Amino acid sequence: MMKKMRCATLSIGLAAMLLAASCKNQENNLIEIDNINVSYTESTEDFPNPERGFYRYSETHSSNYEALSAEELKGYRSLQSIQSANYKVLSTLVFRYYVLDDVVNTAISASFISNIKKDFEAARAAGVKLIPRFVYTVTAKSGSCPEGFICPPYGDAPKAIVLNHIAQLKPVLRDNADVIACVQLGFIGTWGEQYYSDFFGDASNNGGQGGKLLDNNWRDRIAVIKALLEAVPADRMVQLRYPQIKQRYLYGVNAPITSAALTESNAFTQSDIARLGYHNDCFMASVNDLGTYVDYGNSSSPSRSDGVVLNTLKDYFKADSKFVVVGGETCSDDYSPANNCEPAGKAQAEFASLHYSFINAHYNNAVNNDWHDGGCMDNIKRNLGYRFVLQSAGLPDNAVKGTQMNIKLNLKNVGYASPYNKRTVKLILRNTQNGALKSFDLATDVRKWYSGAVTVTEGIQIPADFPAGDYEMLLNLPDAYASIATKPEFSIRLANANVWEATTGYNKLNHTVKIN
Repeated sequence: MMKKMRCATLSIGLAAMLLAASCKNQENNLIEIDNINVSYTESTEDFPNPERGFYRYSETHSSNYEALSAEELKGYRSLQSIQSANYKVLSTLVFRYYVLDDVVNTAISASFISNIKKDFEAARAAGVKLIPRFVYTVTAKSGSCPEGFICPPYGDAPKAIVLNHIAQLKPVLRDNADVIACVQLGFIGTWGEQYYSDFFGDASNNGGQGGKLLDNNWRDRIAVIKALLEAVPADRMVQLRYPQIKQRYLYGVNAPITSAALTESNAFTQSDIARLGYHNDCFMASVNDLGTYVDYGNSSSPSRSDGVVLNTLKDYFKADSKFVVVGGETCSDDYSPANNCEPAGKAQAEFASLHYSFINAHYNNAVNNDWHDGGCMDNIKRNLGYRFVLQSAGLPDNAVKGTQMNIKLNLKNVGYASPYNKRTVKLILRNTQNGALKSFDLATDVRKWYSGAVTVTEGIQIPADFPAGDYEMLLNLPDAYASIATKPEFSIRLANANVWEATTGYNKLNHTVKIN
């Protein structure tokens, strides 16, 4: 009897072990779930996306302030005609000239600062962002001088005034970083283009310096850049007019044109080298973009603009621009047929190689009209900045609470650049029964979704207390600032058919996962 009972006990124990092993295998099978492949259809639609595309132009003067209208700005997000243009654009960016015309020798008024705040409030309400440039004059005064069409005095302000004004602007810039795409250096020279200047060196034929800038001119310019970088929030970039200005700022007044460009290891770090981008306001206007790619020398070296200088500075720009914000405007249609569409020109290739995120919708329309007439305007409108196409995704049908759920996204950035401002990528799970939302931050950095193929492979830890049920899977790329993170106008839309939810700013992955 004892022997028989012992056999029974052994049998029961063996059964328990086999059952436990079977359960463990089942559990492992539940955890190690194979993802299924979901495919998506690319869209060719032109639609608004944050911080990229054709920007709308505006200006106001401290002597006669005209505030921005939220209603008008909101209208920019829809397709609109442009004066003297044979094309239409939709825009999420507004360039804003702040012309400090009556304070070149005094402080900025409190009312001016208050009006700037109203502009930012209007932008926030309208779902657009501003590109501010503070300048003292936008008027070219002709006369009897070597340049003829523009003669000194130009009308900008001395360094001490500039630095005081930047200090005054610091609070309003910092308080409204959420609706600032980037800030352009401005301040120096007519149009704030750091060229025709009464106080910071005049490299034009009017200047009498042999077409170069002196050491003290460089040092004064460096002081202004440093002050503006300090005034602008650390997560926002400052655009410079010429690539050599960045080299001299970073490496000193004797920095050669062969100075090292930014690399990915130093990019997106909030260091000075990572925060200085470019606005080229004479895109493809001549061989060297009317002085953009020139060595302006210093006290001990002459100005140079030969082919070696052009190629060296353009190569520097190409490498550096992959990681910083680039934009600007076309300038002249008289000098360079290369700014036409391919195959006669190379406008799209230039946009891509220099990583352009935005361009002026209003100037120069003679050039922009050529793009329309030449058949490449639609491509340019779609591809300025980033344009993310979701091609396929590996997604699970089932997931187990307390385990890791793996996903894989295969995208292609068909745009000229990647986003230049940080934002979080979120996987959203939405309960199909009650609409409850669960959000998971992904580790990927959207600023590194460079042009070309992009693969995102991530593991999401499902909490042990996660409510069981069926969940729609969605992707959300909201703004990094909480003040506008829930506004769909500021979220990135994927260039796919049947994925965008305009009311939420989410991109549907068109797949449901069961959480057990």
